[in-house]
Amino acid sequence: MSKTEAPEEQSDLGAAGAQLSTAPVDRAMPGSFGGRRAPGVTGWLVWTGREVTGWVRWMWRQLTSMRVALLLLLLLSLGAIPGSLIPQTSIDELKVADFKKAHTTLGPIYEKFQLFDVYSSVWFSAIYILLFISLIGCIVPRTWQFVGQLRGRPPGAPKRLDRLPAYTTWRTEAEPEQVHEAALTLLKGRRFRADLTSRQGGGASVAAEKGYLREAGNLFFHISLIVLLVAFAVGALFKSEGGKLIVQGDGFSNTLTQYDNFKSGNLFNTDDLAPFTFKLDSFESSFERKGPEKGTARTYRANVTYSEGIDGPEKKKAIEVNKPLEVDGSKVYLIGQGYAPTVTVRDGKGKVVSRQSTPLLPIDSNGTATGAIKVLDGYRDKNGKKEQLGFNAFFVPTFAGSGQGNMFSQFPALDYPVLALSAYHGSLGVDSGLPQNVYQLDTSKMEKFKDSKGELLKKRMVPGETMKLPNGAGSITFEKDIKRWATFQISQQPGSMWALVGAISAIVGLAGSLFIQRRRVWVRAVRGADGVTVVEMAGLGRSESAKLPEELGDLAAHLHETAPSAPDPDHADHAGDTPDAAHADSTPDVVPAEGAEK
Repeated sequence: MSKTEAPEEQSDLGAAGAQLSTAPVDRAMPGSFGGRRAPGVTGWLVWTGREVTGWVRWMWRQLTSMRVALLLLLLLSLGAIPGSLIPQTSIDELKVADFKKAHTTLGPIYEKFQLFDVYSSVWFSAIYILLFISLIGCIVPRTWQFVGQLRGRPPGAPKRLDRLPAYTTWRTEAEPEQVHEAALTLLKGRRFRADLTSRQGGGASVAAEKGYLREAGNLFFHISLIVLLVAFAVGALFKSEGGKLIVQGDGFSNTLTQYDNFKSGNLFNTDDLAPFTFKLDSFESSFERKGPEKGTARTYRANVTYSEGIDGPEKKKAIEVNKPLEVDGSKVYLIGQGYAPTVTVRDGKGKVVSRQSTPLLPIDSNGTATGAIKVLDGYRDKNGKKEQLGFNAFFVPTFAGSGQGNMFSQFPALDYPVLALSAYHGSLGVDSGLPQNVYQLDTSKMEKFKDSKGELLKKRMVPGETMKLPNGAGSITFEKDIKRWATFQISQQPGSMWALVGAISAIVGLAGSLFIQRRRVWVRAVRGADGVTVVEMAGLGRSESAKLPEELGDLAAHLHETAPSAPDPDHADHAGDTPDAAHADSTPDVVPAEGAEK
């Protein structure tokens, strides 16, 4: 090939190999940089406008490039790391407060950079919005370009097919038109989009293209990412989530005042809470008793009665782990359980002041639990003075027995329940207006009940036993009725289904873009000077692949059945062949399509 032919052939191959992807081509556009500045104010204004437009176009092209989109996606992932490692105000304000107290130097720095509110911070929102704009700006023009490719015809064959990665040729006595017709039928039967094209200046060939699902998968993947981003944004803005601890026999109504804790998105309205109620009828659990998995839960089920709306019919439902109750767009998850010992408190005259089942919080996997039992109203001491009582409680469902070490449970089932209490009297501090932990006892304004030795009154009790308070102050009885409690998370997460659809679609689209190859095949049949037809076949893919020569060889073998090789004449008889035929192999058999034939 001469130097003068090189530009022509390169441009010819470039036309045939163009548009194998929907990547935008960076071209000079009106308003880009460059150009001389004309004299005067008008020249300065024109030059300034051209420069500003050029910068805007350049920044837009950078923002909508796939490189920047991937960079923003990486930054979004990195930005989410502090949200996982540092306590977040939206999740647990108490942990944030404790962190600030424990880290007096880091606390103000984290607060300045909004690291306690990562997902609602200015910088995280900026990354999120820029990624959203980048994906849209990248996808829209590529989509239109891809639609144009689908509506267009496959590009004609380049002048030198033998310079393509996969190439084969042979000579046949079949007519060129017959070869082209057979090639069209074969390629269309293999689901290629095929057409008979002609080069400028004469010469027909069959052009075929296949693998459009690669670009479709690529676009589908990025559109799915947008669906995911929209779904996450909707979920974050309109979501609601709250927790509730319910003792066996008690119920819950889905109103804001019923929650133990509640958080929601910025655009959520409490009027959007789905109206429903449910009651915890019972809690079932069983545990492995032998082997290395001793104590592992085997049955873990909350049986509830629920009703939808204000006066809906009652229905039964068993809520299990990962099997929530779904009511009108809300999901009720079972997230924890424990024991609520029932105690009866009497005053000095034997009058029942309080009978309550108090939930205690577990501190290990065997059900060891602690908490506080509080008597707020109704108690009077021996002199008739109103007082409040408080008891620190420590409960084990299976006690090892006296002298068998510390009082920790040996098994999570109620095999040998024991309740240890220590008693106080005075003011619980609930009237101060300050929030108070219901599971902890504030003894700052209380006095100890003392035993005969002057020590804090405390006792271990089994169900049915009573601890008498000194000086005729009354008693507290550990009843045999030990109830169960369960904690539930009530979530309303709009957009979750769209997020699932987007995630699945993204995987499908990514698989298509990775495993489907976009390729083109050309078949050219030209009659030589000796009257024998020279057939050339070549293939071009978006990227080098071992499958392309194999596929071309298979197509050539089938086409060869319709247009078999002609008997091989003497080499001298080829002197009058066309320039393209001069590059053909002189052997009568089909040349294996293993690469460009030189």
